[in-house]
Amino acid sequence: MNESIVLLICTLASPLLAEKLESQDELYIGKEYSNAFYNPVDNPDLPNVLVIGDSISIGYTIEVREILKGKADVYRIRGNAKHSSYGLQNIEKWVAKQHFDIIHFNWGLWDICYRSPEAKTPGHRDKKNGTLTITPEVYKSNLEAIVKKLTNTKAKLIWAETTPVPSKEAGRKVGDSIKYNLIASEIMSENNVRINNLHSYAFENLDKIQIAEGDVHFTKEGYSYLAKKVAKEIEQMIKAD
Repeated sequence: MNESIVLLICTLASPLLAEKLESQDELYIGKEYSNAFYNPVDNPDLPNVLVIGDSISIGYTIEVREILKGKADVYRIRGNAKHSSYGLQNIEKWVAKQHFDIIHFNWGLWDICYRSPEAKTPGHRDKKNGTLTITPEVYKSNLEAIVKKLTNTKAKLIWAETTPVPSKEAGRKVGDSIKYNLIASEIMSENNVRINNLHSYAFENLDKIQIAEGDVHFTKEGYSYLAKKVAKEIEQMIKAD
């Protein structure tokens, strides 16, 4: 079989493999964050904000909502946005339910995850022998298509950089979040999308806010730390109107 055809088949199969191998704890981060999925009753006098992202965004949604209470109605998608291919498949459904004035969004940590059926780690994560979920080329293509669809909503957009990968993470390679952030940054700049530099912000205190060594997730204090930055970016965009 032609090498390029084999590569295409593998690229298309990777997201499906990832979803087959994913673990429940990657989709959701615990009962204490369940209120993230309870969206507010729409106040017509306040701007509507939609948060899209993986479990990192689930972790900071509740406090972002609290910080912006009385300033904005903060919604989030019901569930985990996973990787960018999953996002592209679902983005129109997520934004169709109502009008959003601001959309804060991210994909990355799932995209850069390597998984192998033979791995015994949660989610079968394996950065040595696993298959990369979304290649840089497909990530770029997915984000370009997603931004186009989001732009059509007329909402103001904020892209959140992907947070850092610690050195002992089982399924992700240090530096890949930076590589993918650079791809995203170019797309966002071309489309005049505001960038929330959450990567460097988290990195400044990474050793203090990690939930555990080698884990991409954060402590309760860590999510509070991230929420302050996210809320600040959203509030600045509200004030810019």
